[in-house]
Amino acid sequence: MITIQDVRTWITQPERERLVVVKVITSEPGLFGLGCATFTQRAHAVQAMLERHLKPLLIGRDVSRIEDIWQTARVNGYWRNGPVINNALSGIDQALWDILGKRAGLPVHDLLGGKCREAALVYRHADGQSPSEVVENVEALRAQGYRHVRVQLRQGGGFVYGGGGVAQPPPAGALPGAYYDPRQYLRETLRLLEFARSRLGDDLELLHDVHERLSPPEAVQFAKDVEQFRLFFLEDPLPPEHLAWLPRLREQTSTPIAMGELFNHPLEWQEVIHSRSVDYIRMHVSQMGGLTPARHVAAFAAMHGIRTAWHGPADTSPVGHAANLHLELASPNFGIHEWCEFSERVRAIFPGTPEAKEGYLYPNAKPGLGIDFDEQLAQDFPPRDDVEQWTQARLPDGTAAFP
Repeated sequence: MITIQDVRTWITQPERERLVVVKVITSEPGLFGLGCATFTQRAHAVQAMLERHLKPLLIGRDVSRIEDIWQTARVNGYWRNGPVINNALSGIDQALWDILGKRAGLPVHDLLGGKCREAALVYRHADGQSPSEVVENVEALRAQGYRHVRVQLRQGGGFVYGGGGVAQPPPAGALPGAYYDPRQYLRETLRLLEFARSRLGDDLELLHDVHERLSPPEAVQFAKDVEQFRLFFLEDPLPPEHLAWLPRLREQTSTPIAMGELFNHPLEWQEVIHSRSVDYIRMHVSQMGGLTPARHVAAFAAMHGIRTAWHGPADTSPVGHAANLHLELASPNFGIHEWCEFSERVRAIFPGTPEAKEGYLYPNAKPGLGIDFDEQLAQDFPPRDDVEQWTQARLPDGTAAFP
């Protein structure tokens, strides 16, 4: 029996996002697995969960008992769910799947039932401070072979999803924050989509991310308004707090809906899948606890005719993207992979990072997740403990709002 001998956790920040990487070391010399536990806004809390709570629980356990370890670790603290525990679980879980593949000499997608496709269709992001700048960036991606692009307006060079800032200054004495105006956002985004579709034609698929920044009535109206632009999907039109509105939105628009980026409780994704209120389910795989729960959800979604589009920004590490990719290759109901195109610096830390070519993401032929981790190089980029600014969202009158 091969057992867990040690669990080590790194936080590295080679670019803007803090990445949390877990290495499970086994009793067999040279055999280890890697997992993504990236909760970039609370990276140190995840590291503490792993080192102070999960590591003592897991030392000495059989590495082959992946499902049992996940179920046991999930409830060992009695209270469960939430982004800190789920991301910590994910780091362990993905590492154990990596180990299983290495022991079998097979890539993880073969352990999940084998390929349904040779590569995963991807979409990229294009933003800008004006519609013309957005379209220029889309055209640059199209020249690289991408045919699915998410378009967003950017506010004054800042990382603000609402776009456009506010038309009316906040009242005197209002607190600082990332201000945005939902009504102005709606107007500007409709103009962006009209301009983009007129310039780019119909043979390029457009996506857009609301990022939970609208009230339910605004989201319903917006989803109806964008029907004319034939989006591939509209992403996260509502926050988890307003899921009861989702069936109403679904009933009133033909625009495909993708949801789940902020989900971390099973009741959130179970209900939207069971009610068929979405067309694409897109949780952050480490946020939901790793590959083990994600494969269960993929199968559940397939039974309901819903496709997967797992959350895949730059704060999913290359290890996490590799895990997403293996599941996508083996899932008959895969829809699309969100891809961020990592820098050369990140790729140097994570040898084996998947490669995108002509709009598809390809795995390598290595066993397990097929990715490695340069510990020494990662330590050259320690985390910067900055306070997040873009999540301090405020409405025009200064009211705190959903980021």
